[in-house]
Amino acid sequence: MKIVVIGGTGLIGSKLVNNLRERGHDVLAAAPSTGINSITREGLAEAMDGADIVVDVANAPSWEDQAVLDFFETSSRNLLAAEAAAGVRHHVALSIVGSERLPENGYFRAKVAQENLIKASGIPYTILRATQFFEFVGGIAQSAAVGEEICLSPALIQPMASDDVVAALTEVTLQTPVNGTLEVAGPEAMPMDELVRRFLRATGDTRKVVPDVHARYFGAVLDDQSLTPGKHPRLGAIRFEDWLARS
Repeated sequence: MKIVVIGGTGLIGSKLVNNLRERGHDVLAAAPSTGINSITREGLAEAMDGADIVVDVANAPSWEDQAVLDFFETSSRNLLAAEAAAGVRHHVALSIVGSERLPENGYFRAKVAQENLIKASGIPYTILRATQFFEFVGGIAQSAAVGEEICLSPALIQPMASDDVVAALTEVTLQTPVNGTLEVAGPEAMPMDELVRRFLRATGDTRKVVPDVHARYFGAVLDDQSLTPGKHPRLGAIRFEDWLARS
């Protein structure tokens, strides 16, 4: 099968491309750097020619509220139109667990808008919502840092390794479209402040983590359901402590 991976040179996309190629598929890593741009439509029609499946793991270059919304809406509209014209049989998109529960977060609002466009497109689809990646824990810490203190919510988070995200994406890409949303999460939930505390300890960072139930996560106040999956999610195999030891 011919599979086009939009965002195919990024953290998730590059691993997904390798996984799918190892399984014998004809995989195109689509990104502006490879001459395929879902915003300008450069190379898009040619990329879709003969494609059976499109997997969208592209990320916005800016997280400013309007910019990220414009990116996901424009990119999705262009992709879905090109797919419809080419007769693509399965659209797979990576999204975020809890997106609809945190409308204060501009990035999450943009992902919900992207999901809505996919659902309305008429193209068979699977949306895979993942929890936060272990690889982003350092960024979460930095976003909440003031001087030598990092103020974070103690709400539960169930993060996962990017390798486990890719394993789940590989599986759903090669399955029949579900025309719905699936969730994948890490093997254990923990308070966000504790997650970052463990990360800092492992990396030798001496800053103090201060729990605060009112602390905002990229603009949103959290509770234990905000970033954790619903019933019966797929679970990754890699535990945070093992990922830290490896990394």
